[in-house]
Amino acid sequence: MMTPSSIHLAGLLRPHYALLAMVLFASQAASAADFWAYVGTYTNAGSKGIYLYRFQPGSGRLAPAGLAVETSNPTFVIADQKQRHIYAVNEDAQGGVSAFTIDPATGKLTLLNRVSTRGNGPCHLALDRTGRWLAAANYGSGSFAVFPVKDDGSLGESVAFVQHTASGPNVNRRGPHAHCALFSADNRFLLVADLGLDHVMVYRFDPATGAVTPNDPPFGSVPTGAGVRHFVFHPNGRYLYAVDEIQSAVTTFSWDAARGALEPLQTVSTLPAGFKGNSSGAEVAIGIGGTHLYASNRGNDTIALFSIDPQHFTVTPMEYTPALVKTPRHFIIDPTGKYLLAEGQDSGDIAIFKLNAHTGQMTPDPRLTVQLSRPVCIVFVPRH
Repeated sequence: MMTPSSIHLAGLLRPHYALLAMVLFASQAASAADFWAYVGTYTNAGSKGIYLYRFQPGSGRLAPAGLAVETSNPTFVIADQKQRHIYAVNEDAQGGVSAFTIDPATGKLTLLNRVSTRGNGPCHLALDRTGRWLAAANYGSGSFAVFPVKDDGSLGESVAFVQHTASGPNVNRRGPHAHCALFSADNRFLLVADLGLDHVMVYRFDPATGAVTPNDPPFGSVPTGAGVRHFVFHPNGRYLYAVDEIQSAVTTFSWDAARGALEPLQTVSTLPAGFKGNSSGAEVAIGIGGTHLYASNRGNDTIALFSIDPQHFTVTPMEYTPALVKTPRHFIIDPTGKYLLAEGQDSGDIAIFKLNAHTGQMTPDPRLTVQLSRPVCIVFVPRH
């Protein structure tokens, strides 16, 4: 017989597990299809641009399909909602973002156009919920811009531009360094992580015009000197998890969607206890069921696994799995939720791990590792 307290607990957990059931159903449907995997690279060591693979969820295998398109330093890549176009930063001194159309038969890419990001060293992109606007974060110059997406998938010149100007406490990262941009689920806000300022900046967003204006409150803060880098929303939309590069930590925020307000709840190290070497946090992602969080360490070269509390949504460290690559700047969980792929920026390879659906734990399969010069980002697109 259930006690009143257990009935209350079940009521609290029910929305979380209903979400889990819906996500798992979607992942089972996705697992029946193969995907194109587009891999962005640094092009200063033999690589030529974006590389194409066929990803087979049944086996976890990446089958090489050649160069998708030649382009300069496409270090972050995303696909549009209709999965007809790929967008890539060109992380150059004169920063740009390029738009490509996908050949559905071959997966190859054709350049539509390239526009200036109005800053240097662009490193992250995000599309709004309508697919009509794209935001680009410029790490080098600490700014971001918003571009219209035309009907054919090409990009117009920027309609909004914001230059961050404050200075953070870290002597090696003086000044602003915008590192990540994401739109809120209701499309009312654009959030931008600035590593140099230790803030996740919040802007009101107008989906009719692409305009952005500072929100009130204007930001949420990570600990001083932590260096917020990337962040991800929980599937329930009420919490945000940010990886802090300099401090090698994860900061949990609650998100008030009505006000656009972030409240920090917790900061936890991504490194194993006793680690003394140099390392920096890089990427963060949530498992497909919303019950586990992953964060990568460059230097320690591990993927940290955390459990997510189903009531408070804070995180607890579970284990640290060797990434099997050097400098895992980025990693991604495949659309089925069954595999995690980690790119070795400095080892020139991509390691593939099977994920336990219940525990979130990672099991490597070295037979699935593929070689590629300077890989730094992956995006999946269903093969039609």
